[in-house]
Amino acid sequence: MDDEVKPFLPLSTAELYILLALAGEPRHGYGIIQEIRRQSGGEYRIGPGTLYDNLQKLMENGAVREFLSRGKDARRRYELTELGQRVLAADTERLRLIVRQASVRLRALEVRR
Repeated sequence: MDDEVKPFLPLSTAELYILLALAGEPRHGYGIIQEIRRQSGGEYRIGPGTLYDNLQKLMENGAVREFLSRGKDARRRYELTELGQRVLAADTERLRLIVRQASVRLRALEVRR
């Protein structure tokens, strides 16, 4: 694993959902909140305070970049950096391994019944 990525892991639920929301395209704050709600099927809701605290941390660590969009609808938008993409990929792999191990253990429990 990339040494630059290790300090980020494991991501908190909020961080993970924020990076997932930005994986598709740059978004403004409210757009991130809406995408998180969509991706989680409404099961995970993030408030503005949690969102912006986590965005600030992710920007300070170089995983997310902020920019001002141009045109009539000029807003602050956020996007994943290359580091942010690697962090998301590493945490996704970490979670995949956990789910695989849990599946094996649950199957073993079912066999014993």
